[in-house]
Amino acid sequence: MPLKIFADSISFISVTIVSSGKNDIIEKSIGVLGRWQLWVCLAIFLVKFPVAWHQLNIVFEAPPAEFSCADNTTDKCSNECSQHVFNRSLFSETLITQFDLVCGRSYLAHMAQTITMLGILFGNLVFGYLSDRFGRKNPLVLAVILQFLAGNAAAFMPWLPLVLIMRFISSMATGGTMVTSFVLIMELIGTKWRTTIGILYQIPFDLGHLSLALFGFLIRDWKYLQVAISAPSLFLVAYYWILPESPRWLITAGRTKNAVEVLEKGAKFNNLPITSIKEDVDMFTQKSNVKSDAKEHGGNAIDLVRTPILRIYTICICFNWLVCGLCFFGVAQYIGRLGGNIFINVAISGVIQVPGTFFALWSLEAWGRRKSLIVANVVAGISVLLIGIVPDDPSWLKPSLSFVGIMGLAVSFPTVYIYSGELFPTLIRNIGVGTCSMCARIGSMVAPFVAGLSTVAPWVPTVIFGTVPLLGAILCLKLPETLNCKLPDTIEEAEQYVMKVKVTNGTTNEMFDGRE
Repeated sequence: MPLKIFADSISFISVTIVSSGKNDIIEKSIGVLGRWQLWVCLAIFLVKFPVAWHQLNIVFEAPPAEFSCADNTTDKCSNECSQHVFNRSLFSETLITQFDLVCGRSYLAHMAQTITMLGILFGNLVFGYLSDRFGRKNPLVLAVILQFLAGNAAAFMPWLPLVLIMRFISSMATGGTMVTSFVLIMELIGTKWRTTIGILYQIPFDLGHLSLALFGFLIRDWKYLQVAISAPSLFLVAYYWILPESPRWLITAGRTKNAVEVLEKGAKFNNLPITSIKEDVDMFTQKSNVKSDAKEHGGNAIDLVRTPILRIYTICICFNWLVCGLCFFGVAQYIGRLGGNIFINVAISGVIQVPGTFFALWSLEAWGRRKSLIVANVVAGISVLLIGIVPDDPSWLKPSLSFVGIMGLAVSFPTVYIYSGELFPTLIRNIGVGTCSMCARIGSMVAPFVAGLSTVAPWVPTVIFGTVPLLGAILCLKLPETLNCKLPDTIEEAEQYVMKVKVTNGTTNEMFDGRE
């Protein structure tokens, strides 16, 4: 009942403020946010739980293992040791215990996580391309099917190489669900609610992080844990019948008839009139150049750097995604070395992200995208730099600074999601967000090697993890503010959004203008 009351109130809001989106054909037809968009978003939010599970499951599937030599050999890694005996008091079976990933084979355990992030990277690119070419819904359905099949298959592979191959495929599918689901939401929600829904989209990931700690506590065999986190994807196949295709993409692709059908269905559900939708869409397509632009360019990675303005946007926002992946993963590794109960540590690392996410919900509206990202990067950078400076005593000081760094990065992640979704036009939005997310995956893969530099000097990792966010903050100065902007549909429209230059206190700032 409370959800129905909230949905009804949202429907009323969409009717009363629909005129605010008069320059946007989607907002004009179905409102800014009504019951239809709300139910679609709630359904899409479910995909974020498997995203968290598949990205983080290595914590419980390949945790550090205590072992000894069955031959009572002093050197348990010598050739004289014919068999290793593992301490199974905490986990009955892990990737390490099943495939003997210790001593000279220990790097294979780290490779499992590297392959996971590499799979997500490829998934961002492949499904970003597919969804820009063939729509948002069908690639998303394909991704959840692959996630279910490959995720479950990984648990039953008898050899480690096959396990790694299945992990790569399931991770690639996970990367696909991440980019396609987010862009679909961005293209259905009106300007006024885009920030709120975009931030709330991150909350299911935090809850998935928390629930993984419960899964790990209850299921101590990695094979059964892998099945438990993969099986729910089967229910998401229902997306094929539940989710609509993005009407914004349909219009951009020239499929106006299908777009009108989707918009009329959404308008009916939101109790909005449908009589003028077809006429409005036809008029919009005649006035705009989206169809001709779609035929001419089609949307590809070259478009991200084809024009000077988009080239600057792509470089700056991609670097900030790399900051998030590199530093979040690196600082999380530091928290993981705090010792204590592994299940509580994982739960805490999930809990501390929630306040950062809700702070982002406030700051993105109050401060805008650019200032929020700058402040979050500066907070994260300074706190991590201090970790390498402050003394070890008192013992709580360094962990506290790492928590502050994680919270800063928890603000940065949803901010770059929102920012990149608004900077890139509809024609290349998926490939743009996918490329950005790829940079985060590269950062995640590099992070363990940066953390390993502590063997050279303990202060080196903290200097790198602390300096990179500060560089990201500086690059943000080259980005425009996109708060309350109309989503651009074409590359030319994105270029034309830079309408005016405002000089404030002697500083020149490029601003988006929501007018056409």
